[in-house]
Amino acid sequence: MVSAADLRAGRRRRGWTQAQAAARLGVSQAYLSLLETGRRRVSSRLLARLQRAFSLGPTALPFLDGLRGDPARLAAGLSGLGYPGFAHLRPRRRLNPAQVLLLALQQDTLESRVAAALPWVAAAFSGLDWDWLIPRVKLADCQNRLGFVVSLGRQVAIRRHDVDAASRLGRVEQSLESSRLAREDSLGQADMTDAERRWLRRYRPDDARRWNLLSDLRLEHLTYTT
Repeated sequence: MVSAADLRAGRRRRGWTQAQAAARLGVSQAYLSLLETGRRRVSSRLLARLQRAFSLGPTALPFLDGLRGDPARLAAGLSGLGYPGFAHLRPRRRLNPAQVLLLALQQDTLESRVAAALPWVAAAFSGLDWDWLIPRVKLADCQNRLGFVVSLGRQVAIRRHDVDAASRLGRVEQSLESSRLAREDSLGQADMTDAERRWLRRYRPDDARRWNLLSDLRLEHLTYTT
């Protein structure tokens, strides 16, 4: 969700005083001051107005209930975030990047293009609401999938010389270590044959082995890193 720092930065980008911004939002200056200092949380009703007034980024979008991670929605969600691999699509509704990750990670079967896009989401939106995402990922027993995606996202950030993103993702990766599951899993490839599973157990990259995933996804496979 939108942070106090996001609010201050958004208002200053517009060149508005607190009084001017409060008038446009339909709230009192005192209330906006509380929001900007983190003493009050932004309500879902006010969030839409903040989005329009301050042109806030996708990480400030509200989390929606009842969404399913079908292929069309995931592709549209990635397009709405600016992912180049689905730039040709026109999403009807933009989604918070944390919600896109959750929807994708909950799927046992994913299109390879979608799976390859997830490290991009982690790297491009490393400041997303991890406090919202991680507990829900753990409830779905998908923390190994997230750990692998974050690990690749950190490598993407390093390749792009984005020190801040790499540092944030490194901390997220460390926080997931204690909840890593011992059982074998995959990143959207639940329908593999036994032969494919045996091959991946032997030749999967170190990151996939560390997170107990059967996946051959590597940094060099991610075309957006070049």
